[in-house]
Amino acid sequence: MKIVKPNQELETGKKEQVEQMFDSIAPRYDLLNRLLSLGIDKGWRKKAIQSLASTQPKYILDVATGTADLAIAALALNPTKITGVDISELMLSVGRTKISKQNLDPRIELLRADSEALPFESHTFDAVTVAFGVRNFENLQKGLDEMYRVLKPGGRIAVLEFSTPQSFPTKQLYLFYFKYILPLWGGLISKNKEAYTYLPESVKHFPEGSQFLAYVNRSGFTQANVQPLTFGICSLYTATK
Repeated sequence: MKIVKPNQELETGKKEQVEQMFDSIAPRYDLLNRLLSLGIDKGWRKKAIQSLASTQPKYILDVATGTADLAIAALALNPTKITGVDISELMLSVGRTKISKQNLDPRIELLRADSEALPFESHTFDAVTVAFGVRNFENLQKGLDEMYRVLKPGGRIAVLEFSTPQSFPTKQLYLFYFKYILPLWGGLISKNKEAYTYLPESVKHFPEGSQFLAYVNRSGFTQANVQPLTFGICSLYTATK
């Protein structure tokens, strides 16, 4: 799998570049999410959370939590505690502000941590979630291995990630939007052109569908499944330990 970095010309690693990129767009990240996805992303998060309902998880880990949108959505499962981790301290700061304004501090904790070296004991969580974060892992297999390690036996993962529609004309419209519209408006509003050029490039080279499930299976997960959402613009991956 090709490692796509925000700036391919720089010698710095992907992890460092991704951290700097998200730090720079953190103040406008939520606004851009709503505008550029036309609000559809809320429905995708709801689907991911619903996929975990049957296991009634009490302790949930949200990896690459960003500004904590998925962590907040996971409260619908009535868990005891949700822990969100991310490498971008400024994204976490935005998330903590949102959590505090909603008086959710006792139920959601946000920590700065590397998804490929999670600071938790093995078998700690009942469920692990990721929304649009696995593309940003420097080592995808290592990140999935860590998710498997901290999950309790019988626990489940729910991973949301962008994918490319295959049917006409959705595929053509999607590619046009991703190539021309999203980088233009994303760059203008965020003041970081690289971030919204990196997004479509990282999606383009991401091993989606059955290829991603192969990584999931190699980590030891079973019952791995993929469900295309909104004509295949997004995919929901689930699996059990």
